[in-house]
Amino acid sequence: MDFALSKEQELFKQTLDDFVERKIMPGAIERDRSGELPLALFRELAALGVMGINIPEAYGGAGGSTLDFVLATEAISRGDGSMGLTYSAHLSLGAQPLILFGTEEQKRRYLPPLARAEFLGAFGLTEPNAGSDAGGTETRAVKEKDHWVVRGSKVFITNARYAKIVPVTAVTSRDTEGRPNISALIVPVQSPGVTIREPYAKMGLRSSNTNEIVLDDVRLPTECLLGKEGEGYKQFLITLDGGRIGIAAMAVGLAQAAYERALAYARERKQFGLRLSQMQAIQFKLADMATEIELARTFVYRAAWLKDVGRSYKKEAAMAKLYASEMALRVAYEAIQIHGGYGYMSDYEVERIYRDARLLTIGEGTSEIQRLVIAREIGAR
Repeated sequence: MDFALSKEQELFKQTLDDFVERKIMPGAIERDRSGELPLALFRELAALGVMGINIPEAYGGAGGSTLDFVLATEAISRGDGSMGLTYSAHLSLGAQPLILFGTEEQKRRYLPPLARAEFLGAFGLTEPNAGSDAGGTETRAVKEKDHWVVRGSKVFITNARYAKIVPVTAVTSRDTEGRPNISALIVPVQSPGVTIREPYAKMGLRSSNTNEIVLDDVRLPTECLLGKEGEGYKQFLITLDGGRIGIAAMAVGLAQAAYERALAYARERKQFGLRLSQMQAIQFKLADMATEIELARTFVYRAAWLKDVGRSYKKEAAMAKLYASEMALRVAYEAIQIHGGYGYMSDYEVERIYRDARLLTIGEGTSEIQRLVIAREIGAR
């Protein structure tokens, strides 16, 4: 197994790194303060083929690999965590269910505009009483002749305000023992009965849009069913496995940004007649940060490679997400420590990176859930 990037991937990475440094990094502080989602930048990324990087060419995408998606997510997150989250959710959660389970008509209708960033992809799983326990879904969908009638709510939905459709899970029946059969349905957000509430006020990732969606007797034609009836829960778990790779890549990008700022500051800042980078205590911190980032990056690339070659990757995705997300917090913490008092100030950006990284041990399954997944996969349960 070789993680060496192809020449095309190296060129893609260089092009994207240049775009990130010229276009994304300069406005990150102001976007964090204003909470404004930079739609124009996402359209520029679409023109580069990035917004549809792993959407098949037949549906307007670039037909790239999971590793291509990881490279893009890492690069964008290095520039701005909010944009990284928006991007990762757009493809790994918004487009992926359609790619994997959509009908031909659904794919042709929705994937090309997603690849062009005409709207952003979103994904409706979490509910007020069903977060880590996604099997506790309370949203209901009742079939009435040629329609589904859906009632419930979904919370913490990334990109909800900028989506045209949101695949959601709903209980559509129960088995003989009373256990819920959960299906996935594509909900056009302009449908009567759909309400997107005001964005949440968040600790970090402030310019990434996050809302609650309320579904009040929303009537959907039966062709809005995504995949097979009763298999929505399984479909969304498969989607989450891929989404965890995206969150892990995001963590690597954020950690890289924190490390780069800490290293630059340590080379410039003098205390007691020495640059910080000449002090062994700081050298050790930077060495540990660099090592942890490389370990996490290898974890993430391996999980992406396994997915690309069609091998099982559930355990590796959970491991990558667990390690990378917790690593990002450690690296961002040390970056603040190296900056001292300046690290607590927003102009030096490491405090924003720390706030952004905090979500990563929660979203796409908490660290505790990742450990449960890993334990099950290694046969410890």
